[in-house]
Amino acid sequence: MTAITDDLPARLLHEAHEGWRAILAGKGGDYYQRTMTGDGLLILPGVVLGRDDVRAAFKAAAPLDRYELHEPAVIRLGEHAGVLVYRSMAWRGDTATELQMSTTYLFDESNGGWAIAAHQESPV
Repeated sequence: MTAITDDLPARLLHEAHEGWRAILAGKGGDYYQRTMTGDGLLILPGVVLGRDDVRAAFKAAAPLDRYELHEPAVIRLGEHAGVLVYRSMAWRGDTATELQMSTTYLFDESNGGWAIAAHQESPV
């Protein structure tokens, strides 16, 4: 079993970067479908997607070129969960998008890793 210790902020930031790297590699849908809980939600401006819908949504989106994370904060939720909140910048060509992100992670012992229960993106 993996215990949550004072490195929780670093662990959750690592998980967020893994997701962003998957998106840049064109594998965001696969990443989110694999890491979301069965009833997890991806909440985007104007749409709420369940785990079964994320792959198609990522395939339909234009690819990103780069990203940055700023002002991360972690809220601990008991021993095996936490919320990572941060401001993101993402670029498609010369067009930048700034969003506030909130991801609720929980440690899923049956799958041996961190799972996404909810991920929300809001325009700044």
